[in-house]
Amino acid sequence: MPRFGAIDIGSNATRLFIVEGKSLDDLRVIHRERRSVRMGHEVFLTGRLAPSVLDACAEALDAFARQLDELGVDRHRAVVTASARGADNADELLDRARQVGVRLEVIDGTEEARLIRLAVDARLGLSGRRALLVDLGGGSLELSDVHHDEVRFSTSIELGTVRLLESFFDADARLGPGRERILVEHVERMLEPFAADFRRRSYDLVAGTGGNFGVIAGLCPLEGAPIPTIDMRAARRLRERMLSMTKDERREAYGLRDDRADVVVPALFVLDAVSTLARTDAIVTPEVGLKEGLVRDLAGRHFGVWGAKLDEHLATRAAVLLGRRFHFDEPHATQVDRLASELFDRLAEVHALPSDDRVLLRVAAIAHDVGDFIDYAGHHKHSQYILEHSELLGLSAEHRVIVGCVARYHRRSPPSGRHERYRTLSSANQLKVRRLAAILRLADALDRGHRSKVRGLEITVEAKEVVVGLRGVEDLSLEVWAAERKGAYFEEVFGRRLRMEARAS
Repeated sequence: MPRFGAIDIGSNATRLFIVEGKSLDDLRVIHRERRSVRMGHEVFLTGRLAPSVLDACAEALDAFARQLDELGVDRHRAVVTASARGADNADELLDRARQVGVRLEVIDGTEEARLIRLAVDARLGLSGRRALLVDLGGGSLELSDVHHDEVRFSTSIELGTVRLLESFFDADARLGPGRERILVEHVERMLEPFAADFRRRSYDLVAGTGGNFGVIAGLCPLEGAPIPTIDMRAARRLRERMLSMTKDERREAYGLRDDRADVVVPALFVLDAVSTLARTDAIVTPEVGLKEGLVRDLAGRHFGVWGAKLDEHLATRAAVLLGRRFHFDEPHATQVDRLASELFDRLAEVHALPSDDRVLLRVAAIAHDVGDFIDYAGHHKHSQYILEHSELLGLSAEHRVIVGCVARYHRRSPPSGRHERYRTLSSANQLKVRRLAAILRLADALDRGHRSKVRGLEITVEAKEVVVGLRGVEDLSLEVWAAERKGAYFEEVFGRRLRMEARAS
């Protein structure tokens, strides 16, 4: 049977996890190992990974690499999370890993959230449920809004337990006088940009991952819950008791590991704030995390389960996060994405593009206006630059160039050999850009007033003509006018006349 391994270098501990199985639904754990290497020590204050931490991590990686070889692991993946994302000497860590035969990746919060969702879904089953996934590590807090097994929103916030411990607590892991109020205010301020998103949603399930959740669930269990669940009312009482204790006193009183007795209190503060925003007093702890997601992802690819759909979810989610970073008009972006996707699907015989190109179109549609943040007049060119030079998970560097070009050509001049980036593309990719840009121009025109007035499309494809009927509850004269103006490029690219019609909803 094939074997899959994961090395998870977290901010509070380093883990090895190995499974084997005949299928994605038949995976059995054959080895697990945890080492207390606190990668987050000092790095969140100094910006550098401490030499002693690098040594300890290299030693752990060397041992893990030998285990992978001895157990005959077929495929493995090694990742490091928040501790290395902003470290000035992260390259030194990657070099030390290479010296012991481990290819180590620094992954961002979005990829971390994607992998954790895979693990939680396998454990709890998220289909048909609105869930908030809360992953709390030593360096960061990942929040993912999952609806019907699809991540609709995901963000990574610098609210890790080690980060808070070293910023607010003393050597005995106690809060000094007046520090509790400051800590609470800091946590609330970090969550405030996302508070509105929480308040307008209700969740069927709030699930927490990360070592602290399991510990707190054991100390504050919700009675009668079929899966380990934290009773947040009991957790708040526990926090008050622990606040007056030193790390050693907590370890003795509650049977905690040394590297858990100090970070558990910062964790309780974060949990309290998150549960308040999510309006829940129960947080399910599925007892899985990044390492389970890593091996599940490897197994899914090995057995051919994952395909373009997963990449589409990943890439479009990254595009939304990019747009939010540049304060884009999200309702407009969502509407253009929906219309562009429908046009792509209904015009398959016209554009003759492979289904994977739908992903590229959707990313360009979502982020076509991000350049507004810099300058409206030339925002199409700024959007191109931002897309090409941003990390969009699920897309290669070549894909980002294509997406950037498609976004650029949603307005103003069409693709031209005079344009540098377009000129560097192969002839096949240039054709792809022209066809996708023609569709995006039309989709953007159909939301000319940024009011999402078009509720549906009725498309008829004929030999020499494409008829697009618009359905909506308001007058659609502006949308028809804008589509007719931008439709000239559509007609040029596809060699068919475009006729727009407003129809009663």
